[in-house]
Amino acid sequence: MLYRMSATVNMSIHCTRLMRVVAACAVVGVSLFSTAACAAPPRLPVTVAPTSPDDLFLAARDAFRVGDREKLASLAPRLGDHPLSSWVDFWQTQMRLRLDEPAQVDAAAAAFFNRHPGTYLADRLRMEWLLALGARRDFARFAAEQPQLVWQHDDQQVRCYAALLRYRRDDGRPAAERAREARLLLAGTRDAGGEGCMALTEALLTDGRISAWDRVRALAENNQLSAAKRLGDLLPRTDGVQLAQAIDKPAQFLALHERRLTEVQRELAIVAIARVARDDPERAARHAAALNLHFTPEQRGIVWGRIGHMAAIKLMPEAIDWYRRGGEQVGTGADAARANEVLEWQLRTALRGNARGSDWAMVRSTYDRMNAELQKDPAWIYWNARALAAAGQVNEAQEAFRGIAGRFHFYGKLAAEELGQEIVLPPGAPAPTEQAIAAHARNAGFTRALRLLDLGMRVEGNREWGWQLRDRSDEELLAIAEFARSRNSLDRMIFTSDRTRTQFDFGQRFPAPHRADLTRHAQSVGVDETWVYGLIRQESRFIQDARSSVGAQGLMQLMPATARYVARRVGMTDYAPRRITELDVNLRLGTSYLRFVLDDLDGQPLLASAAYNAGPGRPRAWRATLPRAVEGAIFAETIPFNETRDYVKKVMSNTVYYAALFENKAQSLKTRLGTVAPKAAGLTDLP
Repeated sequence: MLYRMSATVNMSIHCTRLMRVVAACAVVGVSLFSTAACAAPPRLPVTVAPTSPDDLFLAARDAFRVGDREKLASLAPRLGDHPLSSWVDFWQTQMRLRLDEPAQVDAAAAAFFNRHPGTYLADRLRMEWLLALGARRDFARFAAEQPQLVWQHDDQQVRCYAALLRYRRDDGRPAAERAREARLLLAGTRDAGGEGCMALTEALLTDGRISAWDRVRALAENNQLSAAKRLGDLLPRTDGVQLAQAIDKPAQFLALHERRLTEVQRELAIVAIARVARDDPERAARHAAALNLHFTPEQRGIVWGRIGHMAAIKLMPEAIDWYRRGGEQVGTGADAARANEVLEWQLRTALRGNARGSDWAMVRSTYDRMNAELQKDPAWIYWNARALAAAGQVNEAQEAFRGIAGRFHFYGKLAAEELGQEIVLPPGAPAPTEQAIAAHARNAGFTRALRLLDLGMRVEGNREWGWQLRDRSDEELLAIAEFARSRNSLDRMIFTSDRTRTQFDFGQRFPAPHRADLTRHAQSVGVDETWVYGLIRQESRFIQDARSSVGAQGLMQLMPATARYVARRVGMTDYAPRRITELDVNLRLGTSYLRFVLDDLDGQPLLASAAYNAGPGRPRAWRATLPRAVEGAIFAETIPFNETRDYVKKVMSNTVYYAALFENKAQSLKTRLGTVAPKAAGLTDLP
């Protein structure tokens, strides 16, 4: 990924909505850990009168994107029986939802459902319609239609409207229980400032079921500042001016008010301290210390938890002490802002520990304060089991390890090794028959998906593909994966095969195309080919012409500037930017760069993987902050960038399986991760 932090793993960052129809791609088929899976080389808008069916379709797409309703209407009849004509119908109907009167909207939606029953687009349009119904507060119709939505989790605002409906409806549960369910939804919603979630917030505030201050803190800490300020009028005995100052000029607010704090000003001070902590945890800690006696125990937990959280992300050694100042109240409260993240980073801080070692007691106490859902995360199960083992509770630790050891992810492998189990491939499933594979060629949904992918509309194609996989058996999924292979769509093959539950084909999950070429380039620079394959699987899913949202290209997702740098350094005199996606060029430059970062980071693939994603300067800086030598898994878990942390775990996990496939013998993830020792950051000339 070559130093392009904001353009890598997280599809919620890199595949944000061009329009609602292509939203939330990670949910249904786009990899959560590959920007390349999110974007393919964009086709230029048609500048001459389109004549081919595909050009007509792309012209219709462009008309929709710019809101040209008349042009879209003129192009639609010309599509005829094009396999993607339903998408043009969808765009036309979606524009009606935005522009027409309610009665016309409802009629248009019903007609579309009749024309395209059971399709992904029908489900997507239903979600758009539900948003329109929620916005106009037609909850009777919303209640009738919402249960028919298949992908219920696709839109945060629809979820909030549905939660508002459940909260207001007497379903036999106590009102307090319904309110708690709504609060938990809001606490876990990133886009809590959207219209649906604000409607839910206002209903709970009106009924006194939620603290206005809790919501302000949550919104401010999620950087939804406009939404936080909108709640100013609902705050007791305050005004929007003071709230805006605490949010926009927090240091100034604290300087003016810290010596004459009223109850309201204490609440505002908590908001201000959290804002200061984002950039300067040490300064925030000084303000918190001055006000500490004025805060309630719960307020101290919020304040010091937030300061500790920000310090932990910055890998500051003071983080562990600041977390301790919050005591057992850290991460508690009815709607503690970012409570889950605060606790996760407290546990990571305890893993880093100090010069004497990890603070396993803090690991355990932090895990115990996590909610039940968070405690199911394999990472926290594993580290809590390690803490149990450190405390001598071996039986309890092994029981926890056994709970995740059979899974194929990073912590499943580590847990297996803790139990003394070798990492080997599971038995292979029977190969699907030719008839089973061929049957899926007749599926209109797969036809649409592949056509969209061919046209460079990767997000839309992935969603159409994902829709067809619902409720499939393992046998069907393996046949569909093989069908994807037959169409040279290896990323769809991987995605499909990854969904099987009891039957596995690791040749599908971990394909090795271009083996001779890749091996030649890897060997020429002396890097492990299994590591290169593990990285490519993460980067591009083997989409040769993949292009990320910021311009990284090809199998190894090279940034143009990095490609130029490497080409000069290796003496490639015939390099030109247009060649970056050529197989031989991309592999040569990508493997060479891997060699450079590997040498720069003492030959440790764990650190080099982090460098490939975040740039070599960052893992150098992270390493320099270590209080002592730590096992590689602790270093990986405490990487402060979410996408790099996820990326490194997956690359190293992929590498183990490629090694198992290529070498046909048991593997050790712990050995590959090694140990990371502190070392001064130094300088590097690598991009």
